[in-house]
Amino acid sequence: MYVNQALRRMFRLLAKAPRKPQSRKLHDPSAAFETEEWLENHPLVDLFGRQHTYLRISLTERCSLRCLYCMPEEGVDLTPKQDLLTSSEIVRLAQLFVSCGVRKIRLTGGEPLVRKDAVGIVASLSQIPGIEAVGMTTNGLVLSKKIPALKDAGLTHLNISLDTLVPAKFELMTRRRGWHLVRDSIDVALEAGFAAVKVNCVVMKGFNEEEINDFVSLTEQRDLQVRFIEYMPFEGNKWKNSKLFPYKDMLSVVQMRWPHIQRVRSDPNDTAKVYKIPGWRGEVGFITSMTEHFCGSCNRLRITADGNLKVCLFGSKEVSLRDALRAGCSSEQLLDIVGKAVRKKKFMHAGMEELSKIKNRPMILIGG
Repeated sequence: MYVNQALRRMFRLLAKAPRKPQSRKLHDPSAAFETEEWLENHPLVDLFGRQHTYLRISLTERCSLRCLYCMPEEGVDLTPKQDLLTSSEIVRLAQLFVSCGVRKIRLTGGEPLVRKDAVGIVASLSQIPGIEAVGMTTNGLVLSKKIPALKDAGLTHLNISLDTLVPAKFELMTRRRGWHLVRDSIDVALEAGFAAVKVNCVVMKGFNEEEINDFVSLTEQRDLQVRFIEYMPFEGNKWKNSKLFPYKDMLSVVQMRWPHIQRVRSDPNDTAKVYKIPGWRGEVGFITSMTEHFCGSCNRLRITADGNLKVCLFGSKEVSLRDALRAGCSSEQLLDIVGKAVRKKKFMHAGMEELSKIKNRPMILIGG
C-alpha cells in the first residue's frame, strides 16, 4: 500500500529512535510505529501514536430544542432521511470500530431520543463483544420516560445538557420550554444506577456565568459530575471571544466560594479537568477546549448522522463511510478508508480566532 515519501522518512527516523523498555507511553510515536505494515494493521492509531478508543455516533440531526450555541438562528437544512445511516449501518460500523480497539461509544444528536429506534440501537451496541461502555448525550426533555428502557438495553453512561437553573433563561437559551422536564430527568437518572451521570453546562459570558456556584452546589448531595464547557465556535452560532468565559475564570469563581476544592486524578484521555469539594458526593469538571486544549491525549472519533467520519471536532475534513457501505465495500476496505483518515489527523486544532473563521458544520449537524 502506498505511503508517501515524508511518511517513509518518518519511519526511518523512528526506527533509529531509542526505544524504551516495556513501559511505553500511549502517545510516544516511537512506541506506536513499528513498521508500515503495523500502521496499516492498526487503523485507529494516528501519526502521533494516539490510539482512538472512543467513538461518538450522531443518531439524528433533528432536535426538540434550538440552543443558541448549537442551532443557527435561521435553522439548518436537514439531510433527507434516506441519506442518514440506518440502524443496521450504525451497528455494522460500530462492530468494525470495536474490532480495532474502540471500547466506548456515545450516541449524540441532534437529540438522539427523537429517533424512534434509539433504544434498539443501544441494545444492539451494548451486545457487541469487546464494548465496555455505551453512553448518550441528551437534552433531557423526554429522558425520564425512556430511562427504564435505556437502562435495560444496556446504556451505562448518561450526559444531560442544562445551561441554566433559571426556567426563564432556559427559554432564552433553547428557544423552547421544558426546564422542569430536564430537571426531573436528572433526578430520575441519578436514581436509576447508571455508571455515571453528568450535567453539561455551556458557560457564556453575560448569560449564565453567575450561576456557576449554583451548579456546583448540585454536587453536594448528588453523585453527579457537573461539567462547565467553554463556549466554542461553530458555524452559525455567532461566537465571539467576548462571550468566552475561560476555565481559569470559572475556577476562580468556585475557589472564591470553596477555597478547599481539590483537583482529582482522572483518566488520561478525559476531556475534563475534574475537581471535588472534600466531603461532597459529586464532582465538578471543566472542559477547556478553547484556552487549554487536550489534543495531545485525544482518543475520539465521530460519525455524523449522515455517515461522515470526522477525526477532529473542529476539523472541516470528512470522509463518507455511508457511501462506502452502500457501495458494497468490505470490512477490510472500510478500515482502509478509516485508517487513511485517521492518519491525516493533525496534532492539534487551530486557535480560537482561526476556529471562528473555519468553515465547519453547525454543532447540531456534527453531533454534540
